Amino acid sequence: MILNLPYTSLRAFEVVARHATFSAAADELEVSQSAVSQHVKTLEEWLGQELITRGARRSSPTPEGLRLARAIADGLGRISDVCEDIRDKKRADNTIVISCLPGFAFIWLFPRLLRFDQTHPELSISITTDTGATGFGRNQADIGIRYGIGDNPGFYVERLMGELLFPVCAPALTKGPRPLQTIEDLVHHTLLRDELVNTSGTPPSWEFWASENEITLPRTLRTRKFGQSNMVVQASIEGAGVALGRGPLVQDALHDGRLVRPFPQTAISQYNYWLVCARNNQEVKKIKLFMDWIKSEAADQPELPEAIDWGSHLKD
Repeated sequence: MILNLPYTSLRAFEVVARHATFSAAADELEVSQSAVSQHVKTLEEWLGQELITRGARRSSPTPEGLRLARAIADGLGRISDVCEDIRDKKRADNTIVISCLPGFAFIWLFPRLLRFDQTHPELSISITTDTGATGFGRNQADIGIRYGIGDNPGFYVERLMGELLFPVCAPALTKGPRPLQTIEDLVHHTLLRDELVNTSGTPPSWEFWASENEITLPRTLRTRKFGQSNMVVQASIEGAGVALGRGPLVQDALHDGRLVRPFPQTAISQYNYWLVCARNNQEVKKIKLFMDWIKSEAADQPELPEAIDWGSHLKD
């Protein structure tokens, strides 16, 4: 016989036991601290047993409370897995969920998706963005597009494309009283930096680009950091400073003239873009269709525009 259990109170108690504070539990459950406390009290009264030893800063489960908390976590975890599996099976067969970084989605993927939609009108694409701080999980999406060194153990991983690194700026920064013509001229401008969450391996930084080209950056430089790559690109387009361009994210702006390359030196990034999915899922028809399409798009990148030729530029 299964008891008529107070599931809401059990859930609240498990979160309190895990966090060891009522306030943190309230934050996770998105309810008031008094509501969490009342749920735990109700459960204790129902069982006739104290479950939490309350303290000023920390509330610890009693031995019986610890045993119950472990059972709840195990049981709810299994229930969650089953529910997720059921939801996956009920998901429409014509929907493909893609997980990727916001900057890549906004700058590179969105402008190209119309072509996929026109080629495969029977399929629907749903985009979910995340920071990439954690590895790809099977419950997140059908396909992940990850940026870094490709460390996603336990999954099918395939390199989508690499990238070249080179400085970019708005055309206006190459003109005026302090035109950006040489590396030394950077002292008169602001360096825009991308605060990458994934820092495994050697991330694409200004220092990496300079080292690869045996360039010494000026010691005193104004910098401004952004948490998303699309913000870095947009700031450079608006003339807020000089960005270290990452090929796929700046190529469109270079070709339409919103950005220019003030220096010719490039470096090959140690980071790449990777397609990630559950093993064997790459053979699922809809996933294979999308992967084939995006690999074709990645392979069809236009050539990098030349850097400014300062000899002819000054004559103009």
